[in-house]
Amino acid sequence: MKNAPTDNPIPSALPRTLKDLRASGWKSRSVKAELRANLSSALRSGDALFPGIVGFDSTVIPEIINAILAGHDMLFLGEKGQAKSRLMRQLPRFLDAFVPYLDIPASFRGGSPVHEDPENPITTVGRAFLAQHGEAAPITWWSREDRYAERLAPGTKFADVIGEIDPGKLAEGASMSLEESLHFGLIPRMHRGIFAMNELPDLDDLVQVGLFNILEERDVQIRGFPIKFDLDILVLFSANPSTYNRSGKVIPQLKDRIGSTIQTHYPLERDLGIEIMEQEAAKGEGADFLGGEFPVIIPRFMKEIVEQISIAARKSKYVDHASGVSARLSIAMYRTMIASARQRAIRLNEKPAVPRISDLAHFHTAATGKLELDMMGSHQLSEKQVLDAIAAEAIKTVFTEYVTEHGLAEIGEIFAKGVKIEVGDMLPSSHYEKLLKRVPPVWDKAFEVNASTDPAVRASCVEFVLSGLYAADRISRSQRHGTITFET
Repeated sequence: MKNAPTDNPIPSALPRTLKDLRASGWKSRSVKAELRANLSSALRSGDALFPGIVGFDSTVIPEIINAILAGHDMLFLGEKGQAKSRLMRQLPRFLDAFVPYLDIPASFRGGSPVHEDPENPITTVGRAFLAQHGEAAPITWWSREDRYAERLAPGTKFADVIGEIDPGKLAEGASMSLEESLHFGLIPRMHRGIFAMNELPDLDDLVQVGLFNILEERDVQIRGFPIKFDLDILVLFSANPSTYNRSGKVIPQLKDRIGSTIQTHYPLERDLGIEIMEQEAAKGEGADFLGGEFPVIIPRFMKEIVEQISIAARKSKYVDHASGVSARLSIAMYRTMIASARQRAIRLNEKPAVPRISDLAHFHTAATGKLELDMMGSHQLSEKQVLDAIAAEAIKTVFTEYVTEHGLAEIGEIFAKGVKIEVGDMLPSSHYEKLLKRVPPVWDKAFEVNASTDPAVRASCVEFVLSGLYAADRISRSQRHGTITFET
């Protein structure tokens, strides 16, 4: 099997024949032994094991480490948006940078469908090639990035992941009882690598049965014919608890063969959620995400509100808890909020752009489809109404924290004198400056931003206070033509 394209070219100094490979001191070892050794080395040296994974240091990651050291296949069990796929995709980090395999050309009996271990080939073609060439057998190398493959369960057929009898080879005269008649599926092709199956409960029963031997005996059987391959592979699965635990979705014997179940979770603290939100929202954007010609400055309370919306959604009686609320909700809302603030800055030529509560008026475009309504609890509400109720609850929660901590009741008195204030995402910051000629000294202390010196920051603070007072039922609100009017 020829090496798949990789971004990491094979170092020229690596051995190119079996003789040179043996002389180099290389020893064959299983995938799980390889993972165990490299993980142990990383643990000893104190390396970051899962870069970019936040909030799992004392919960999920220790369980993964135990599973690898135990040599277990793993199931990542958690709701959507809990980094299950990301964790699985990081496991190849603990593989060797390159492993050798027999460089069998297609001209030799059609080539080998797997990356054969030079010391222990598993196919008839591999064994014949080694017997013919001996220590002169050519060697090439397989990179760790190419040794990982994954598949989404819905629509997956037996032939896709395990294999099938190849009609074309039968027509050429191959016997159905010989391996030459087989088309190899993705799992046997990942021999000496890692295979991941996402959404296991959606996998067809026939395919689940086909996985029994792979997990227990580490071999492949196709169509009941006595053709077996001693596979060397780590198998990973992901699943949502609501479907995985539902009777009949996953065959009990398959559950029994999975060595370790890794339970994931949403961030246990809001600050961790904010850290994830900021990290993921900036991916691929570089310094221009918040910088550039129209830089964006985000008050802490705006970040807290965005993340609190996701937290409130996960607890809401209107949302189906079984499906979960992905971290992608916070990430998408955060990016939309920043985009709205930047659009205002561009239109009005204001610098810096500072997000306000009115910028969250557009969060429906980012939130729609990222949560599922509970049909029993929300049968009289539209998705937009549910989202608005969740956002109002989040604003109230964050505002109450600032009131408790900093005594913002003092600020509330300013708006309790019969005033009427209009706000909106396209109103200039100077509009808010006129509303408050003098900023109460407590504001700068309360919001950890300087509302006194920057009109854009002041505008954001004004909207936060007004929205918080409205959420606390201390003032009323009306909405018209993209603007919101607060009054007492």
